[in-house]
Amino acid sequence: MADKQHGGESNQDKPDVAQYLVKDPDKFALNLARMVEAAGQAAAAWTAPRERGEVKDTVGEPMADLVKTFSKVTEYWLSEPSRALEAQTRLFSGYMNIWANSIRKLSSEEPVEDAVQPDRGDKRFQDPEWAKNAFFDFLKQVYIVTSRWASDLVTHAEGLDPHTRHKATFYVKQITNAISPSNFILTNPELFRETVASNGENLVRGMKMLAEDIAAGGGDLKLRQADYSAFEVGRNIATTPGKVVARSAVAEIVQYEPATDTVLKRPLLICPPWINKFYILDLNPEKSFIRWAVSQGHTVFVISWVNPDERHARMSWEDYIRDGLEFGLDTVAKETGETSVNAIGYCVGGTLLAAALALMAKKGDTRIRSATLFTTQVDFTYAGDLKVFVDEEQISLLEKAMGEKGYLEGNRMATAFNMLRSGDLIWPYVVNNYMRGKEPMPFDLLYWNADSTRMSAANHSYYLRNCYLENALATGRMNLGGHKLSLSDIKIPVYNLAAKEDHIAPARSVFTGCAYFGGEVEYVMAGSGHIAGVVNPPAAKKYQHWTDGKPVGDFDTWVAKAKENPGSWWPHWQRWVERLDNQRVGARGAATKLEPLGDAPGEYVRAKA
Repeated sequence: MADKQHGGESNQDKPDVAQYLVKDPDKFALNLARMVEAAGQAAAAWTAPRERGEVKDTVGEPMADLVKTFSKVTEYWLSEPSRALEAQTRLFSGYMNIWANSIRKLSSEEPVEDAVQPDRGDKRFQDPEWAKNAFFDFLKQVYIVTSRWASDLVTHAEGLDPHTRHKATFYVKQITNAISPSNFILTNPELFRETVASNGENLVRGMKMLAEDIAAGGGDLKLRQADYSAFEVGRNIATTPGKVVARSAVAEIVQYEPATDTVLKRPLLICPPWINKFYILDLNPEKSFIRWAVSQGHTVFVISWVNPDERHARMSWEDYIRDGLEFGLDTVAKETGETSVNAIGYCVGGTLLAAALALMAKKGDTRIRSATLFTTQVDFTYAGDLKVFVDEEQISLLEKAMGEKGYLEGNRMATAFNMLRSGDLIWPYVVNNYMRGKEPMPFDLLYWNADSTRMSAANHSYYLRNCYLENALATGRMNLGGHKLSLSDIKIPVYNLAAKEDHIAPARSVFTGCAYFGGEVEYVMAGSGHIAGVVNPPAAKKYQHWTDGKPVGDFDTWVAKAKENPGSWWPHWQRWVERLDNQRVGARGAATKLEPLGDAPGEYVRAKA
């Protein structure tokens, strides 16, 4: 047997062609027939609701925006023949380098490094066959060169306004993520091997799961990201003991049982986002911020927003402030007798809280004495990739769609959020579920992520127009309750938490918003992203947080000078709260003055979209 020293190739380095050959053609053919049958069931699950008029496709709307956006990029490159030639030459040159490198690899006795390498951390091409097998190696490199070339076309296109460039960059990323060779059976060595090894049984299972997920989505694909059967709200998720002590048309107020003999005199009212359900702060006992806050001596009240339907179509921010936040403050006062409260707002719940504080300042309402904002934007100048979906044309189309039912379907928002990280939240599950035919693992965070909520039409329209489109809160042009709001009227202390890798409320955006408040602002940046950066219990000893710098001047300068601290920011926040007011009183039981309406986590949170 020849080896490399004698100009040959060892068996170890030879591509194993046998692993890609069907061993049992009859069984493989039978499974392909079963797969086609299951695919027909998936098609029926998709078409039936449309034939009944229950689902109306809006695919033309985003496609029209994509085409219009790309046409502006194309116009730049085609307006000058020399530019078009330059772009084509760069792509052709990249392909030729790959071709020449592939020839060298086939003929050389020594290892030859790939002409292009995946980005660091790219998990799609980890299988050894992506490098060892000439066919898959060639596909991988062509894909990388093409996707980077497409991205460069947007980057170097001159004359684009910032919004168009942002949209073009986002759309290029979505397309390149979608066409990756790792997403297809014949161009992914792992999928190819698994399909051959199982004689196509993986495809049968995958098509059955696809049919189930389309049926679960009522005619639209509801991508399965976890084994949802492993969880149940109130049984093994959202289990911190408490009572529902009040209920309005838009919110239930949940009060939690104490875990300490004494508690801080000031109760804590949490205003979560209505875009998601509040139990992200109470996933399980180990991760629960609510349970931890109770253990630190807080009397915790949480607003649990209704999952709206057509009855809530006209309910706006004023309704959510009056029947949510102010209703919560009224409930806290009735139950505890306290009119001085610490408040927390998370994401859009924090934006609502900030607007409410500005409105309350106009009215002389001083019940909230400190505000903590989790990954909250009040200035939307640097609002991240969600701005891709926001311009006058897209909002008008969305308002028209919401007007038919009075709300936005929960899966529309879930899809938008998944698209922000499609490489992590969409395509790995498409491959795992529908091509490998494997059930995803149980994961409480992804169970919560899939437990979507609807958006009432008036409320969502107000949010998109006033915050993302017009940036009215930061610029002092937002009107609520007959008052023009100014964040400078908010004189109470603010703890403003950002997350370093947040793709929804970027840390730079949160930092910029600090300048608008009229009082002292403590800016803290946590490690990780929008969820993991917030839900990071001290016992986990994960990530880090940056502190000890006034949020003024340039964001990058602040980051460079800030103190990096290991682990969770939760204890830092607790010390901040206690510095403001550390008075203690005897522990307060839940629903000792108000008639309980049920056990935590309540009924509103259980409603499915």
